[in-house]
Amino acid sequence: MPVAPKTSTDKAKIKFLLLEGIHPSAIAVLQAAGYTRIESLPGALSDEALALKIADAHFVGIRSRTQLTAELLARADKLVAIGCFCIGTNQVDLQAARERGIAVFNAPFSNTRSVAELVLAESILLMRGIPAKNAAAHRGGWQKSADDAYEIRGKTLGIVGYGAIGTQLSVMAESLGMQVIFFDVVSKLPMGTARPVATLRELLAQADIVTLHVPETAATNAMIGPDELAAMKPGSALINASRGSVVDIGALAQALRDKRLLGAAIDVFPDEPRSNREIFESPLRGLDQVILTPHVGGSTVEAQENIGIEVAEKLVKYSDNGTSTSSVNFPEVALPAHPGHHRLLHIHRNVPGVLAQINQVFSDNRINIAAQFLQTRESVGYVVIDIDAAHSDVALAKLADVPGTLRTRVLF
Repeated sequence: MPVAPKTSTDKAKIKFLLLEGIHPSAIAVLQAAGYTRIESLPGALSDEALALKIADAHFVGIRSRTQLTAELLARADKLVAIGCFCIGTNQVDLQAARERGIAVFNAPFSNTRSVAELVLAESILLMRGIPAKNAAAHRGGWQKSADDAYEIRGKTLGIVGYGAIGTQLSVMAESLGMQVIFFDVVSKLPMGTARPVATLRELLAQADIVTLHVPETAATNAMIGPDELAAMKPGSALINASRGSVVDIGALAQALRDKRLLGAAIDVFPDEPRSNREIFESPLRGLDQVILTPHVGGSTVEAQENIGIEVAEKLVKYSDNGTSTSSVNFPEVALPAHPGHHRLLHIHRNVPGVLAQINQVFSDNRINIAAQFLQTRESVGYVVIDIDAAHSDVALAKLADVPGTLRTRVLF
């Protein structure tokens, strides 16, 4: 069974691999916590290069380009946790990570303001027809006209997905005089004077601007397709800053060519270049009324700095004391510190009898437990145990032999 290195005393041995130009604020947090073995790379790696790098890493930090598949994770025996320095975690096989005892953390709130600001700005530009006028001017054209140019004051913004970004956008849009409606599969408390609608179709029929803020799931895959585009209010606009799989790009391109929609702003795509050196391909290229941005909704200096701090702090807490609170795939456990004790972390398959066998180890070896907490999540169980420091080596060795064990660690 994999046994990760002891932390605290052995911090110099713990390796952090940060990819895709993660903000230096993350490195500052790790160094302040006493971690010095940090490798930071500016871009994503090929699968083979990533497999070689990750095999020696205890913690890895990624953004949206790196894909951590089950095959790659199987080659990462030392890996303890993954930090997604972004909102989304669909680039990680969460089930495979969980079954290998690897916790995954993200930053669900740090870039919400940046995304909301971009969507609001795009709403104004689309309603004024600026994208097409700008494109024409670059070619020497001059489209000075008020045709199809509208203020956003009094217009209806339809928000699909009323979470952290959707609610903040809602408040900002209202401050500019917009009416806000929203649709979410979960009942949400409206902010300001926003009001919920019962169905997606109802929202599409009423909104002058439809903006999408949903996760990537089976239910949201191609949720805006030909039928939904046809149901949108004629002359309305579509904005997608959520996930590339949510919109049928081909169908959107056709709706724009048919002039059913006033315009669109798309920040995320089904297939995106892995680096700035690759060519971006899309059916939307060449359509003047479309704003195309390279997945930069949360890419502001402020957001990246905040994300770096948020995710790095979560990785430090998990490494230092086993706190897994806010993990997206792992049982959430947190215990107060017990000075003078060592903390054992036992990650195991969630099957009956494991906790009894763990406690039998302590009973057989006459080891007193100062504190213990168990939490399970789907196929995995996570036990945090504080014991007398003198017995931690014996306990760790014995716990690794408990049937169903995925990973053990000792912190001191």
